[in-house]
Amino acid sequence: MSYVIDYGWTSFNKFGEELCGDNVAITKKGDYTTLVLADGLGSGVRASILSTLTSKILTTMISNDIPIEDCVETIIETLPVLKNRGVAYSTFSIIHLNNQGKGFLFEFDNPRYILLRNGKYFELESKEIYILEKKIFVTELLLLKNDYIVVMSDGVPCAGTGITLNYGWQREDIISYLEENTNTTMSASSVANILASASEDLYLHEPYDDTTVAAIKFREEVVSNVLIGPPANREDENKYLLDFFGVEGYKIVCGGTTSKIVASHMGEQIKMELESKDKDVPPIGYIKGIDLVTEGVLTLKKLLELVKEYINIHSTVSKNFTKKDGASLLADYLLEKSTTINFFVGQAINDAYKSLQIDGMLKFKLVEELSNILRSIGKKTTIKYY
Repeated sequence: MSYVIDYGWTSFNKFGEELCGDNVAITKKGDYTTLVLADGLGSGVRASILSTLTSKILTTMISNDIPIEDCVETIIETLPVLKNRGVAYSTFSIIHLNNQGKGFLFEFDNPRYILLRNGKYFELESKEIYILEKKIFVTELLLLKNDYIVVMSDGVPCAGTGITLNYGWQREDIISYLEENTNTTMSASSVANILASASEDLYLHEPYDDTTVAAIKFREEVVSNVLIGPPANREDENKYLLDFFGVEGYKIVCGGTTSKIVASHMGEQIKMELESKDKDVPPIGYIKGIDLVTEGVLTLKKLLELVKEYINIHSTVSKNFTKKDGASLLADYLLEKSTTINFFVGQAINDAYKSLQIDGMLKFKLVEELSNILRSIGKKTTIKYY
């Protein structure tokens, strides 16, 4: 069984500030994923500079196996000193993890991590080390399937202080909230978003501190295979179908003509919904043995809208897709369920596009843009053209 590191984060600014004083940086090198959440002193431009420098320097150094002692010394020597306070300061949480679930967590002055295992809080043993008189928590990681590590800036425990809560959001209450509102089927992005959204609610949507939540999930690789449009040449149809059915994973078919080709190949009938669950998205269909059947270009256009909203790290809109229209169902497969997406794209141009005044190249542009976005959030993505 192959495992992967799934990650995501949500961040919002202190009310009235254009820039966030928190920053998350992620890098992948070899078998390792390195995530750094840094929180710069204060807020606004200076805090943003401090956190950005910290996260970029630490991801680069840690991913190159430079000892944490050298990393911290470099940060202290590199960060610009604030004239009014005489200090250069940024807290940080570092997750350095390989695809076997082994690695380390380093924490300096951020709220302590939360590990969820089987939906419940689980505590790992940590040790304290001192580097240039700064206390660093070091935790050795050995994750199990569907474990989540959640890290955050201090905007989360400060949420609601003096507004909705007398003394802020206590750690035990944050843990309880995560236990009650998450489950092991969710992506790391969804888990991070749920906690950040709740924090924003406690601030009554006028946060007086920058707030960021990042999460990593150790999960099995899950593949979705998406067939879009018939091949340019009829003689390529057999290879096109053999390639699509020859790969394990979810099977998704987009487009009316494509659906007919697949149904005929499988000796099955297509059953169509009488009406769509969303006025902007055509109805879905059903073919026995296929996980999802949708219309083509119009559904892909709506899908792209949903994907862009999903990857917006400053949006606390839910990342769980509860609607049952074709675009929402497709988004759930690609963004939440899957870690690897294979697009099988036929290059035939639909004659109906001309009468509908649809760009004949739109299908290819949509697939390319979707693929690029999916790669940018850590999904393994391939495109094959026929």
